[in-house]
Amino acid sequence: MIEVIEIQIWQFLCIYLLLLLILLIMRKCKVDKSKILIMASIKMSVQLALAGFILTYIFDNPHLLFTLAYLFAMIIFTIYRVLKQQKDLNIRFKLIIAGAIAFSGAFTISYFIFVVIGSNAFTPQYVIPISGMLMGNTMTGVSLGLKTFNEALKDQKFRIEALSCVGVSADKILLPFVKQGIETAILPTLNSMLGMGIVSLPGMMTGQMLAGTLPTTAILYQIAIIISICATVCLSCFIALYFGSKTLYGIRSQNIQLD
Repeated sequence: MIEVIEIQIWQFLCIYLLLLLILLIMRKCKVDKSKILIMASIKMSVQLALAGFILTYIFDNPHLLFTLAYLFAMIIFTIYRVLKQQKDLNIRFKLIIAGAIAFSGAFTISYFIFVVIGSNAFTPQYVIPISGMLMGNTMTGVSLGLKTFNEALKDQKFRIEALSCVGVSADKILLPFVKQGIETAILPTLNSMLGMGIVSLPGMMTGQMLAGTLPTTAILYQIAIIISICATVCLSCFIALYFGSKTLYGIRSQNIQLD
């Protein structure tokens, strides 16, 4: 087995010097995101440090309740981050988004754990990292899909109203916007799949190989996880947009309430 190289604290701290490079480029190009970069770096470091302590305890004391609690926290945080960016949506739409993320995440995670790898639910070493990758990509994908959907509705507001006035059903009017949102949501994952193995070696595969796992085993896991990510993003975005868009209908199905 390949020995894992331990990173010393002073070596780890050197990575933060790269932030100076980013800040210099931002200053040179007058990109006003320096505060966001610094705050994001601090929050990421603190959150990951806390997660490290919690996961160390869970891995040393594996129990179903601990694993489910951490998984529940992941899903809640994902929902919170997505809904935080969707302040203009009605409450029913938001509830559908929350349900879509929770259902899609729980379904795909369960399928991956119990069917694909046949692991026991008590094994946090599998459940938690895989769930984290699925929910992280779902958060990004659904956010992109909803952003595209909302912006398209605003841009086409007068066209939508005109179509409603001439009797076109709300389903036919909104379906193209749902399609556009789903396409945007899954595009990053599809692009990643196209270049994977040639342009890049994914994080999960790299991490497993650094830990001494055979490349062939790491490849099988990576293929399985990337397909699971694509399925989770696609399913959650479809449920959120397809059923959420129906909450925009007025009293009659012919009317669409955009405000």
